[in-house]
Amino acid sequence: MEDDAKGGVSSVTTMLPERRRQVEKSLKRKLDMRCSLFVLIYIMNYLDRNNIAAARLGGLQEDLNIDNTQYATCLSILYVGYILMQVPSNMFINRISRPSLYISVAMLLWGMISTLSGNTKNYSGMVAIRFCIGFVEAAFLPGALLILSKWYTRRELTTRNAILFCGNLISNAFSSLVGAGVLSNMDGTLGHAAWRWLYWIEGAATMAIAISAAFILPDLPHNTRGFTQEEREVAVLRMTEDVGEADADSAEQSPFAGLFMCLKDLKVYVMMLTFTAYVVGLSFNAFFPTLTGTLGFAHIPTLLMSAPPWAFSCIVSLINAWHADRTQDRFWHIVGPIIGGLVGFIISMSTENVAARYVALFLQTSAYAGFIVFYSWISSSFPRPPAKRAVAIALINAFSQLGNIAGSYVWNLPENGYRKSYGIVTAMFGVTIVGCFIFKVILQRLNKKLEAGEQAWETHGDVLQQTAKTEGVDIEETEGLQRGFRYLV
Repeated sequence: MEDDAKGGVSSVTTMLPERRRQVEKSLKRKLDMRCSLFVLIYIMNYLDRNNIAAARLGGLQEDLNIDNTQYATCLSILYVGYILMQVPSNMFINRISRPSLYISVAMLLWGMISTLSGNTKNYSGMVAIRFCIGFVEAAFLPGALLILSKWYTRRELTTRNAILFCGNLISNAFSSLVGAGVLSNMDGTLGHAAWRWLYWIEGAATMAIAISAAFILPDLPHNTRGFTQEEREVAVLRMTEDVGEADADSAEQSPFAGLFMCLKDLKVYVMMLTFTAYVVGLSFNAFFPTLTGTLGFAHIPTLLMSAPPWAFSCIVSLINAWHADRTQDRFWHIVGPIIGGLVGFIISMSTENVAARYVALFLQTSAYAGFIVFYSWISSSFPRPPAKRAVAIALINAFSQLGNIAGSYVWNLPENGYRKSYGIVTAMFGVTIVGCFIFKVILQRLNKKLEAGEQAWETHGDVLQQTAKTEGVDIEETEGLQRGFRYLV
């Protein structure tokens, strides 16, 4: 089947436009339905990672006898495992034919480990479990972004990434509602604290979803089951037309070729530092119920009030991503939401008024809208070869998790309504804006070189020849497609 799909692509280049539109519409409809499961997986990913915030309100700290600094360590240790595993995981997932199975197994494992969180008896046990959760969870987000980048063109990717990241935002709202329900109704059930039931219930749900994911998630355009041969052929052709080069690695490349290419690319380092600053600025998400608690309400109302700002953020993110794809702009669709978040931080530092501080929480969460566009900027700025794109996504995302480690301690300054903490994240958002501007200038200079007929990246090994062979065109036509490529700024 795989050979048939690859061998038949050249016939698609002569397909009538009307037939091409019909096949492409059917392809995207099926693909969107199957990729929608990524949203549910992301919801569970963040529930299992961040339910410790709701558990804290339910007495986790007291039952495990841990202080605030130890609690911050429990938060940050997850990202140590997360950082260590991301690059190796994406290097591996880029070279296998069934990435859906890989992600499903990883999800099953982290659900099992998360369930064990409800059995912990002390600080050391919680630290060990949090590290293991991060180590296994590292497979999901970079892997999901890589799979999406293999199916959707640059003009479609931001909107799809936004839908994926809605899982993140919804989970922040949903976790508060689930936490409120479990903590208010299950304390003492079968002799166990409610926060333990929170881990057991959510972990079991994660494992059930993981099993279904193995049968639903797509694999690669040329080998995914459930698509017709025409649809697979169009899927391959779409990605070639998008950049002017086949979405395939050279046969002569080693498994570490993508890593070496990334390490020699200045753009990677600029994005790593910028994204890390952005993550520090967004680190309030792990403390959101606690920040909402500064408004002065009881535990259950606090959890319920934590949900609406994330629902608002989800709506803003979808609109922002849709408009970013429509205008093909990246910089302002990242910086705009950051400015909104800055206004929220300033309000939180400047007033004790309850209504104003609650509105500020809405503005802070809306800063995630730019975060989503940033991920698409990574994919579109390292389009080929896939080995380099896979490592770039993982490397930038992994390095940025240092921001979550730092953020765990940034919010360990509760004096005056976390005013010092808000001051730090305000500065980090300022650094993010500067970094985005520098990256924009770099891409604009590369585009000028392209317009002058220079290549923005080197075609390695046999990729140029293979592209021409696969698409049924000659070398000159393939080079013409490449010259039409421009980086999105």
